[in-house]
Amino acid sequence: MPILSSRGAGSAKGFGLTSGGFIPFDMNYLIIAGGGGGGNGFGGGGGAGGYRTTYPGGSGGGASPESTFPVSIKNTVYTITIGGGGAGGTSGPPASATKGVNGSDSSIASPVLPATITSSGGGGGGTFTGPQNQVPSKTNGEPGGSGGGASAALPVGPFTGGTGTANQGYGGGTTSSYSPNPYFGGGGGGADSAGADGSPSGTAAGGSGKASSITGSSVTRGGGGGGSKGFGPTWTGAAGPGGGGAGNEETPSPTAPPASLGGANTGGGGGGCSGTPGGSGGSGVIILRIPTISYSGTTTGSPTVTTDGTNTILTFNASGTYTA
Repeated sequence: MPILSSRGAGSAKGFGLTSGGFIPFDMNYLIIAGGGGGGNGFGGGGGAGGYRTTYPGGSGGGASPESTFPVSIKNTVYTITIGGGGAGGTSGPPASATKGVNGSDSSIASPVLPATITSSGGGGGGTFTGPQNQVPSKTNGEPGGSGGGASAALPVGPFTGGTGTANQGYGGGTTSSYSPNPYFGGGGGGADSAGADGSPSGTAAGGSGKASSITGSSVTRGGGGGGSKGFGPTWTGAAGPGGGGAGNEETPSPTAPPASLGGANTGGGGGGCSGTPGGSGGSGVIILRIPTISYSGTTTGSPTVTTDGTNTILTFNASGTYTA
């Protein structure tokens, strides 16, 4: 079984051609899971999908870059699975109201790897279920790659944001009991910072995403969804930079604006809402960085193929495979 190494950012190994003309190399990757959906009814923002990478700049949650893995066997298939974003929460009586749904995992799998490399789907945002009928299982944010934000807490509370997964992302914002208006849901956690807490005087922004230059240009992904606000005409929870969706504000029904969706292929969390369904989370993405001298050109799933210096970059926006 191969041992994970910590070689450079996309360099071919120095032991020459194999008999089949194949040059072994160390694989660099960025794996982002689907973001969580935002909650409904003073709801919390969805958490960003888990963020893992071998590339300089590091993984989510403040983690260092992971070790690259050696690709040393020709015709080995690497299966790429892209996680979808979770649906936003919907309103209704306490028994039927739903919180934001967690995003789905993204992963790289192969028979030659010691284990599947998986990023966890972002946590769904909490949903408010009525002042006299708080249901903690629905109002708290869900844990995930990054955690979902809690719904507003009135007149009881506090409610908690979901926790992030170690080395993948941060937790969602919490909310405390407060009265009178306004009511704020917590922001969803992001890859690079936690979601803001909801309060009568503070904004509930989504946590920030994280920048990576694995493609050759710096791109920020993995932002958390903003929380919602009730009974106010001029405020929305700011989207976390890197694909997070903005929360919405309460306006007279049925004109309440929809919460924003998480960005496609960023793993961004969906925005929380007040009176309309929460925003869905954004789908994930997987990026492979391969020395061009070792690149086979054999793929499925139609990844975008670009180059950066002596490296070929495969960006998978949908599931597929790469055969070394």
